[in-house]
Amino acid sequence: MQKKLQNNSGVTLIEILIGIVISVLMMGAMYTAYNAVNNSYSKVTDRAKISSQGRDLVSMIVRDIRNAGFRYFGDNIQTNTTEHAPIVITKPNKSKFGKECDSLDIVYGGGYYDSKQNFIYKKYKVSYHCERSKIEDRAKGKNKSGGYDTVDGFAIFKTVKVWKGSGWDNPNTDGDDFTFEKQKVADYIEDMVFNPIDDKGILIDPAPSPSNANKNKLYKIKTVDIAISIRSTKPFFRTMAKRAKEAMSNSDRTRKDEDRYFRDTIIVTAYARNLGLQ
Repeated sequence: MQKKLQNNSGVTLIEILIGIVISVLMMGAMYTAYNAVNNSYSKVTDRAKISSQGRDLVSMIVRDIRNAGFRYFGDNIQTNTTEHAPIVITKPNKSKFGKECDSLDIVYGGGYYDSKQNFIYKKYKVSYHCERSKIEDRAKGKNKSGGYDTVDGFAIFKTVKVWKGSGWDNPNTDGDDFTFEKQKVADYIEDMVFNPIDDKGILIDPAPSPSNANKNKLYKIKTVDIAISIRSTKPFFRTMAKRAKEAMSNSDRTRKDEDRYFRDTIIVTAYARNLGLQ
């Protein structure tokens, strides 16, 4: 019995150390592979989020532009040329590029049946405008004051008003379930551009409004080109680099930022199908 116990061999300290080293190397390799896959997955999801937010915003605007100028047969609401222009695009001055973006007003008819089954005609104005984002940009770290600067971009707001006799009513007091005021629909937007196009495919410049030289072209808008530029919520690339984002039709609005953010621009054309039928 004593002889058998003496023949049993154990694990030496060197063998244990070798096993530990091999285990550490394997764990390091596994962590590196996991980190690479996780970073790749994060970038894919970030791109998907940017694309999804941009598509949702563009789809909403396109739907409203398609309704521009719509009017029910028998609509008895007196049309006000100044207030009821179907599409009005307001562009910032050249000095405001990067500080402001385009705004859009759309007017179309609606209505409902009352308790006596009488159809009540309505006229709505949908507005899109931007304001400087108020989200803190924590990726840049704290500023000299100890706080955080806001994101260098815009938040997009949507408002819907209803016409009441001689003016657009206050959405907070009009009693209409369809109206609302200044609801944020997107953030991290770097620019929003609307370009009116006539039936010959020519850009109408300046964009027609009831008060400018092209007011006679308010009902000649057939399509609206839309460009929405959006950036990632957090740094995307590993290295700093100057990445230019070309603007639609106006090089003065091209951005050249040296940072690590990913940017994408969604460009679509919306058909104003009701204009030209008046």
